[in-house]
Amino acid sequence: MVLKLDLVFPMTDLYDSENVICDNKKSLTQLAKAIAFSQGDFSLILVACNNLELQEQVVERLREISVVEIQEIVLYPSVRTLYTTIEATIEENQQPQALMVYGLDSVVEINELLTATNHVRNEFRKRFTFPLVLWVSDEILLKVMRLAPDFKSWATKIRFEVPKSYSIERTAISA
Repeated sequence: MVLKLDLVFPMTDLYDSENVICDNKKSLTQLAKAIAFSQGDFSLILVACNNLELQEQVVERLREISVVEIQEIVLYPSVRTLYTTIEATIEENQQPQALMVYGLDSVVEINELLTATNHVRNEFRKRFTFPLVLWVSDEILLKVMRLAPDFKSWATKIRFEVPKSYSIERTAISA
C-alpha cells in the first residue's frame, strides 16, 4: 500500500515576530547571567546566530548591560587551533573576566580546528578560569556537535533569531 501525503497548508513559523524578539531579550539576559555567574571558572557558551547584524546588536547591548569586562578576539581564517590561539592572546597572569570569540565561520580548516579542540578539551578547564563565548552559525554548530562532541558537552547553548517578518532594524533587543 502506497500512502501519498499532500501538503495542503503552508508551513508557518512556530513563533511570530513578537515572540522571537521576546526570546532574543531572554537570550540576552541568559547570556549576561551565564557570563557573570561563571567568574573564576571555565565555562563554554555557544551562541548561535546566523545574522551578522543581529550579532552586532546583541554584542553592543551586552557591552551595555554586562557587569563583566569581556575581552574579544576575532579568529583569522588561517587559525589552526582554538586553544593555542586563545592561550597566545591572553597573558599568563592576566586572564580576562570573559572571552568572546568571533570568526569560526571564516576559519579555512574548521574541521581540523574543531577536531584539535576536542582532543585538548581538558586543557581549557585546566588553563582558563573564565567563561568562553563562541559565536557560531548553525552550520558551525552542527560541525561542533559532530567533530567536537566532548567539548560541546560542556556548553550552554544560547540562540538569537531574526524574526522573519521584521527587518533587522526592528529587532531591537534593548530593554
